[in-house]
Amino acid sequence: MRAHYLQHAPFEGLGKIEDWLISRNYVVSATHLYRNEPLPDLHGIDLLIIMGGPMSVNDEQQLPWLVAEKAFIRKALTGDKQILGICLGAQLIASALGQNVYANGQQEIGWFPVQGNTHHNGAAFHFPEQVTVLHWHGETFDLPHGAVPLASSLGCQNQAFQFGRSVIGLQFHLEATRELVAGFVDADGQDLQPAEFVQSAQVIQNVDQQVLTGTTELLDTLLDYLTIREQKV
Repeated sequence: MRAHYLQHAPFEGLGKIEDWLISRNYVVSATHLYRNEPLPDLHGIDLLIIMGGPMSVNDEQQLPWLVAEKAFIRKALTGDKQILGICLGAQLIASALGQNVYANGQQEIGWFPVQGNTHHNGAAFHFPEQVTVLHWHGETFDLPHGAVPLASSLGCQNQAFQFGRSVIGLQFHLEATRELVAGFVDADGQDLQPAEFVQSAQVIQNVDQQVLTGTTELLDTLLDYLTIREQKV
């Protein structure tokens, strides 16, 4: 099995996803778009992972590779691919499915709870009733037509969605590690202006280990679900 990931910034790597891929014996390849690396042939890719980044989905003029990336994602969505989008990655999936990406009512940066949607019919991934996760975003998206909303928060309505059986978008970062969080703070610390849903660098970096462990366990469960071809409901 082969997993390929799209990386948009040096400090937004796989994090805990890498551990899961190694444990499941995936062959892993990558496109570092910030280095203008070419996109691969989709043939032979089983799992596509679209990482986060500080740019906007709408920055096509400044970052022309976004045009090619969106076309690549649209093609992947029409194929038999398992796809996970994280933060910017989820916004790119929503955009590829024809939805708008725009400024959220407020920035959401730090460790805040999301509430799982318990009202869908069971044919989608089940988030816990409430779980604390890492957020770092100022934009949001409209829910793609036909997608199932999986989670929301006080700061942002569309936190996670599932499209079909094998596409999941997350507005937050289940892949977080202490090293990854430190990289976020170093690169984007200017975003940490006091606000209702913005925590200080100290609070973000001093997250309780139990919270980190919980997000990793949820990540593993979600990836196991996403990569099972036939799921009993």
